[in-house]
Amino acid sequence: MERKGLGRGINALMGRFDDEDFDLDSKPGDKVVEIEIGKVDPNPNQPRKKFEPNALNDLADSIKTHGVFQPIIVSKNGDRYTIIAGERRFRACMKLGLKTIPAIIRDYDARTISEVSLLENIQREDLNPIETARAMQALMDVYDCTQEELSKRIGKSRPVIANYLRLLSLCPEVINMVEEGKLSAGHARSLVIITNPEMQLKMANLAVSRKVTVRDLEKAVKSATNPKKSKAKPTHSAELDELVELMQRCFSTKVNVIGNDKKGRIYIDYYSREDLDRIHAFLTSKKTR
Repeated sequence: MERKGLGRGINALMGRFDDEDFDLDSKPGDKVVEIEIGKVDPNPNQPRKKFEPNALNDLADSIKTHGVFQPIIVSKNGDRYTIIAGERRFRACMKLGLKTIPAIIRDYDARTISEVSLLENIQREDLNPIETARAMQALMDVYDCTQEELSKRIGKSRPVIANYLRLLSLCPEVINMVEEGKLSAGHARSLVIITNPEMQLKMANLAVSRKVTVRDLEKAVKSATNPKKSKAKPTHSAELDELVELMQRCFSTKVNVIGNDKKGRIYIDYYSREDLDRIHAFLTSKKTR
């Protein structure tokens, strides 16, 4: 199947993220308007799903005291507005019961809003690890691009992108733990190699409850996924054991047997030339009799 070209969209949005057309920071000459907060809608495709309550409360306190320093960026949608950037500020203003909010209106269509929102969050690192992984996957899906191509566009190495994307293979319960900040991305990556969801969750809970380091968790995972196989003790007949003892007495050295009465090997150890000569002399003397 022929791969779709990245096209102008990916180049404009990703390769030239600092281009004036896609700069999400307010610039000199931007017209800031007060819009009714009740007419503002969050972006349904906003990759950031979790907003830390304490940080939101701190922002609300700051806005209550000093006002909104930076306007939100919105796009007009009929008689309403869709947030492109600044949802935390919007939520804090809603929390305070404000009637209006300062905003800059940009002329973006629905797809561009979604794309810019993904890029803006990735570039500013406002997302938790799972949200970042989902945003990266969404960009790859939209543009049908490889990890290598995405790496060049967003300025993150391919291994970094691969490590984020691996998190999406975790079981839902472990993913929730990462999203809630209970489990770090480093700990989570250690669990990816565990294919059994129950074992994966068990190890995740262990890491959280015992506060183990990433290195210690990696060791525990390796031990759990590659248990040492206990060597089964060979079962020899009494006659075979007697033969081994007889050979040890005759050769005055260690003798080992691998196998059983029907098939196997007998090993005679020697530790010096004198040992070898003695064994040779013993066998020769028996042969000449």
